[in-house]
This record gives sequence, C-alpha cells and structure tokens, in this order.
Amino acid sequence: MTLNFSAKITVDAKDKTKAIYDSVNTDNEFYPENPVTTRIKFDKKIIITVQTAQLAHLRANLNSTLRLIQTSYDSIESVRS
Repeated sequence: MTLNFSAKITVDAKDKTKAIYDSVNTDNEFYPENPVTTRIKFDKKIIITVQTAQLAHLRANLNSTLRLIQTSYDSIESVRS
C-alpha cells in the first residue's frame, strides 16, 4: 500500500502577493525533477498545493517554499523602508 501525503496553503500578502508569487513560482518551474508535486497558483492569493508519497519530502518542500515566501516578503519590505 502506498500512502500519499498532501497539503494546501494559501498566502495573502496584500499588495505584495503578486511579486512574491512571481519570485517563488520561478523556482518551482526550474526544478522539474522534484520528487514532490508542487503547484503554485495565483488568484488574488497564492495557493500552494503539494503532494508526495513521502512525508519527509512534504515537510522539506513546505519548509523551503515557506522560507522563500518569507524571504521575498522581507526583501520587498526592506526596499520600501
């Protein structure tokens, strides 16, 4: 029996959401051999869906994606100051 693990995260960074999406989605597009299926959509908010057969891969992918989002947000904020 093969288990599948999945997660869905929605991010709303107000006026920064589109810029963050553009930044994070670029990394996802250039890593097609990733063992985790990651889909990132933009519809006024960033919607991230992740699916994999291994829980450790799910955790690692989510941690990386959320760190990228936080870093993008922080970079935008540092320019605004």
